[in-house]
Amino acid sequence: MPGRDEDRDELLDRLRRFETRFFPRYRREYRRLVEEGQHPSTLFIGCSDSRLVPYLLTGAGPGELFLVRNVGNLIPPWDASHGFHGTTAAIEFAVLKLGVRDIVVCGHSHCGAVKAMYEDPIPEAPHMNRWLDLGRDAVLPVVPGEDALRRTEQRLVVLQLERLLGYPMVAARVQEGTLFLHGWYYLIEDGKVLVLDAQSGSFVAADPESGPPGDDPPARYQLQ
Repeated sequence: MPGRDEDRDELLDRLRRFETRFFPRYRREYRRLVEEGQHPSTLFIGCSDSRLVPYLLTGAGPGELFLVRNVGNLIPPWDASHGFHGTTAAIEFAVLKLGVRDIVVCGHSHCGAVKAMYEDPIPEAPHMNRWLDLGRDAVLPVVPGEDALRRTEQRLVVLQLERLLGYPMVAARVQEGTLFLHGWYYLIEDGKVLVLDAQSGSFVAADPESGPPGDDPPARYQLQ
């Protein structure tokens, strides 16, 4: 396929830049993380979309975020059933083993998964079709224009937060006040992150004077 060799060479060049330029600056930090283990404070659940880069959004460094990414930033319900549940396992690991203090569910504008929920299923993609069923409760009964898609993307974040509260270990810690849930909505075209105000149920701009997104009290989504 034309261009594949060039793409491969570019990836190898990037690996070399990491080894020779980036890693030496953080060598001590990486070694400390190996010796002491990881202790991230935040579980970040985001979409697999290539335009969403959690470390750029949060300014986090190595060891600060425990990342879970999938198509549509979807969270399966916790039902203790047998099977392979990668996202569910990651949530359990982050809460029970790592003891994270915050869980961020981050959706974004122009989400391909949301758009696909309004389209006919693809016969050749049974796994994707089944996966997108997890988000269909957020779909609006309208012809999907730009406004409806943006609203659905935000509704999808709220749906995942509600589903998180069905996880026993999450609900217990939220009630104790040792775990906080946050809903973020990333506007790709504006480079802004809106945070969910649990009281109003709307997404609002993060107040730059109150600290980074996620530390703003109105963004905390808790059991009432």
